[in-house]
Amino acid sequence: MRVFVTGATGNIGSNVVKDLIAAGHQVIGLYRSEEKAAALAAVGAQAYRGSIADPDSLKEGAARSDGVIHLAFNHDFSRFVQSCEDDRHIIAALGSVLAGSNRPLVITSGTPIANTIPGEPAREDNPIVGSNMHPRAASEEAAATLAAQGVNVSVVRLPQVHDPVTQGLITPAIQMYREKGVCTYVGDGLNRWPAAHVLDVARLYRLAIEKAEPNAKYHAVAEEGVPMRDIAEAIGRRLSLPVKSITKEETPAYFGWLAMFAGLDMPASSAQTRQKLGWEPTGPSLIADLERLHIAEG
Repeated sequence: MRVFVTGATGNIGSNVVKDLIAAGHQVIGLYRSEEKAAALAAVGAQAYRGSIADPDSLKEGAARSDGVIHLAFNHDFSRFVQSCEDDRHIIAALGSVLAGSNRPLVITSGTPIANTIPGEPAREDNPIVGSNMHPRAASEEAAATLAAQGVNVSVVRLPQVHDPVTQGLITPAIQMYREKGVCTYVGDGLNRWPAAHVLDVARLYRLAIEKAEPNAKYHAVAEEGVPMRDIAEAIGRRLSLPVKSITKEETPAYFGWLAMFAGLDMPASSAQTRQKLGWEPTGPSLIADLERLHIAEG
C-alpha cells in the first residue's frame, strides 16, 4: 500500500513511517523544511512538501496514495479551538479526494472525546462529546460527515503518548514544573490519564490502515489510567523537585493553559481495539519512561 502520512516528521508520525516501511508499505511523508525531508528520505520514505496551512497540498498528496494517515496538528494550545476547527477543514479536504473509492483515511482524535460516562473508562463505542464541549471533537465530527458520504474513514484516539523525551500533555507540564520549582497535582491526585508508548501507537496506526474498516474507532491505550499523583511524583524524583497537592482554585496559577486538563479524570479502555486488530502493546510504561526522562538544558 502507498500511504500518505501527514505529520510524518513528528514524534508519532516518524515512528508510523518507520513501522509502515518495515511492514513493506510505501510512504509519502509530508514535510515543511529541507532538514525534515532528509530525515524522511533516510528511512526510505518519499518526501512530499506541503503544509496543513495549505489544504490543496494535502489533497495532492492524498491523490497520489492508496490511503492516508492524518497525524498533523498545530499544537499551539494558545489557539487550541482554532487549531481544532482547522483540523475539521483539513479532514474534509482529505476526504474529498478519497470520496468514491474504498481508499482508507485514518484520522486522529483523543480518548477524552469518549469520556461520556462519569467514572467509567472511555470506550470505543461510547457516544462522544460535541465540539462545543471539547474542541478536539471537531475532528470526529468531520469524520462522521465523511462516513455519511461513504468515505472509508476511521479514527484513532490517542492517550498520553510517551517515550523518555516526549509524553503528550505531560511534556508541557514538566516545563511548568521546572519553572515553578515544584511538581503539583490537583486534590488527591487520583484522577487518571491513559497512556501508551510511541512504538505501540505507531503499530496501531499501521494495523488500522491495513484493516481499513469503515467508521471504526480505535483506542491507542496501553495503560487505562495512570494517577496524576504518580506522574507528578515520578517527575519529582527525576528532577529532584518537591511534590505537592494544590486546590482546584490554584490550578490556573500553576498550570496556565494546561489547567483545563490537569484535574480531569480521563481513563480509557482499549479492549475493543485489541480484539479487532490483535494489537497488544509491549512498550515501557509511562512511569518507566518518566523515570528515565531526558532532561533538556534550560
